[in-house]
Amino acid sequence: MTSHTSSRRALHWWIGLSALAIVALDQGTKWWAESTLELREYHPVIGDLLGWRLIYNPGAAFGLASDATWVLTLVAAVAVVALVVLALRSSQIAMGIGIAGMLGGAISHLGDRLFRDPGFGEGHIVDFIDYAGFFIGNVADIFLVGSALYLVTLSLFQKDPVTPNEPPEESTP
Repeated sequence: MTSHTSSRRALHWWIGLSALAIVALDQGTKWWAESTLELREYHPVIGDLLGWRLIYNPGAAFGLASDATWVLTLVAAVAVVALVVLALRSSQIAMGIGIAGMLGGAISHLGDRLFRDPGFGEGHIVDFIDYAGFFIGNVADIFLVGSALYLVTLSLFQKDPVTPNEPPEESTP
């Protein structure tokens, strides 16, 4: 086994374990919110800017597509599969960081859709972080948005996508 193969395999394990840690963190904070907070009651953390408010969101961001929860479940499932494929093709740690964050958030949301009330494939997302009344989200949302921004930024500033273990292609005149 070459060092490139073993380092790539280690990266894949790191992405998978990081994604599972994000799922555990997100589901743990949702458990905390459900066992501590009253539905729709606001608890300030930083005045009116940030607080806790438990809601169950049947839709996507901002409650969009609330009456098509099963479609959102399918989209989440496709996203998880696509991210797993990207993770398995990844050979760069910088890219792996972003993929891990998105994969963890997507798996956690898919788990909510599959296993929470009102039923399989139509479960509602547990949201509890209230951003000044503008948006209520959760830890998975933070990882999804943060990782997406990270990957966009990475793609804008990354000069050479060749991994350190691969020699750069020689240009021919």
